[in-house]
Amino acid sequence: MSGYIIRRVLQSIPVIIGVTLIVLIVIHLLPGGPRALLGPHATPADVHAFMVQNGYNKPIFIQYLKFLDTLLHGNLGWSYHYNQSVSSLLAQDLPKTAVLIGLSYLVAILIAIPVGVLQTVRRNKPSDYAVTWLVLVGYSLPPFWLGLLLIWRLAVATRLFPPEAPQGATIGAVLSQPLGLVLPVLTLSVVSIATFSRFVRSSSIENLAQDYVRTARATGASERKVLFRHVLRNSLTPIISIMGLNLPNLVSGAILVEALFNYPGMGLLFWTSATDHDYPVLMGFTVVVGVVTVVGNLGADILYAWADPRIRYS
Repeated sequence: MSGYIIRRVLQSIPVIIGVTLIVLIVIHLLPGGPRALLGPHATPADVHAFMVQNGYNKPIFIQYLKFLDTLLHGNLGWSYHYNQSVSSLLAQDLPKTAVLIGLSYLVAILIAIPVGVLQTVRRNKPSDYAVTWLVLVGYSLPPFWLGLLLIWRLAVATRLFPPEAPQGATIGAVLSQPLGLVLPVLTLSVVSIATFSRFVRSSSIENLAQDYVRTARATGASERKVLFRHVLRNSLTPIISIMGLNLPNLVSGAILVEALFNYPGMGLLFWTSATDHDYPVLMGFTVVVGVVTVVGNLGADILYAWADPRIRYS
């Protein structure tokens, strides 16, 4: 297992380098450039001085080598807009985004497993087809559009929940307003619910045809015992891998959800930095997300091997 982990870590380094290089190129293709950051009243001399001071007048490959050099020294850069180090900004906002994504995972699992089991029990019946239709609708809805619908129905029309997410600089301040978390968490978790429930259904149906299920039935075990003690336990193992693979989708969705609900997390920081052309923050965000994605997928693989003794990495 240790050899597998080392290989995965070494393989992840070129991936992160490639992602950050692509993001740097895309950032420089954004319209506006340094003038958008300095404002409409900046003179050509101001723009030129800014570009020379920060090395933006050099070829993009030289800029990237400079970025790698600062990164290897543990420095993610300095935010032009916030006048603060990128590391401190991300350290402040990353825990709040982690809370949002963690709650979304929790809600998705708590809803998706019963839904998947229901579809397994009622497979090829009207209730199965109805749930399948709802799942496909939820999977197809873009997060920003779903969030707008939820705000309209649950915040504006019925006033059950606030239209804005909790505001605060700490996790405690965010968690102190649980009603404000309902709409952002629900918006972010709908796609995961659709994905997880479909995997639970397909995996459960596949396990129902296995020999150990026929053996359990032959010993006189009830259908409920067969389903929940044997089938469901083995059907949930693939969900571990899906959670790791689904992490990038949740992170990208969190950008839109945080911007929509004004949630003070890392996604909102990325959104405002993109509109302000704050290049160091965008690059720092890309590095952190790349590392988190690699670690999340590696953790999912390790948990998968731990949950299923038949899996061994060599």
